[in-house]
Amino acid sequence: MEKLEWLVVFVNSFTFCNAILELTGTHNIEGIWKSSVTLPCVYRPSQDFVQQTVIWTLDRDQSPATVFRRDSSGNHILLSQYRGRVSMPNSTPGDVSLEIEKLEVTDRGHYTCKVTWRTQNKSLLTRERTTTVNVVKVAVTKPIVRPGPLGFTVPKGARTSLTCSANGSPPITYRWFKGEPGGNAVHVSSHAVLMFDSLRTSDMGKYYCEAENRARSQVIQQSDAVQLTVRGYQRTSLPLYLIILIVVLCVAMVFVVIVVVLCRRKTKKDNPNEVTDHNSMNLTRGETCSGVNVKCTYEEAKSRGENNYTSQPVKENEYETIGTVKNDYATLVKATASEYELGDVP
Repeated sequence: MEKLEWLVVFVNSFTFCNAILELTGTHNIEGIWKSSVTLPCVYRPSQDFVQQTVIWTLDRDQSPATVFRRDSSGNHILLSQYRGRVSMPNSTPGDVSLEIEKLEVTDRGHYTCKVTWRTQNKSLLTRERTTTVNVVKVAVTKPIVRPGPLGFTVPKGARTSLTCSANGSPPITYRWFKGEPGGNAVHVSSHAVLMFDSLRTSDMGKYYCEAENRARSQVIQQSDAVQLTVRGYQRTSLPLYLIILIVVLCVAMVFVVIVVVLCRRKTKKDNPNEVTDHNSMNLTRGETCSGVNVKCTYEEAKSRGENNYTSQPVKENEYETIGTVKNDYATLVKATASEYELGDVP
């Protein structure tokens, strides 16, 4: 009877232990290339069991390798290709899930979560759970055609481009066609950017592109057709800054000419009595004869012009010279008058 009771207690304890320490998660996960994925591995913690180690291993092509290990000394990333890309949460007890960032195609394989606990009687208990990871690529989306800086209407001889852009897992293959989808289109390029170094009239027409990647769907996406128009030749105009500089210089020259003209006019108004010839004095003498004896007298006529010379003071010797000249002139006049009177006597 006692043996039966011990057997029941052991079975119940084993069943309770399995219920508490059961690892839960997902058997298969499909991750997107270059994105993040979490491999779940969770158990319900208990005070009777103390977690000792957590080990994540990768089994790919029959060659298992340890990716991540957590023990009393901390976390350890053992494979160099996963350093900086794998982590394990610390905030939630019982959550030992593995997170992989920037998923690569080489990350696919079977990942095993292995947890070891220590029981109250110092024994060790281990549980495992395996998750299969498959890395897939996102199918390419419908591409969009973007024109260059000049748009879809470009002058002849100009440089322009058309760019095909699509989303999806790289590498993405692009192809350019001249024409319309479903028609007699001509393949013109195998690059994402279709360049025109010197646009010609023959380049005018409709264009569309195709995009394709290595996703499992292998679907080729086509863009809508766009119209590229070539205008007639246009002369290259001067740059805007050069035109502004020319206008400023012309305005400055006109302003200088106006200032010079106004200054000259003002100078003439301030000096109205200025004459060009200071020696334009014209002195004439007038002769007057009257009486029977025909006496003639001479008068000094007034100046016909104005003298603008500045008067200077006359010295004493100059006055004496002027007086002598006047006396000689009077004597000569009297002598001449006497000759006239003697000539009249019979």
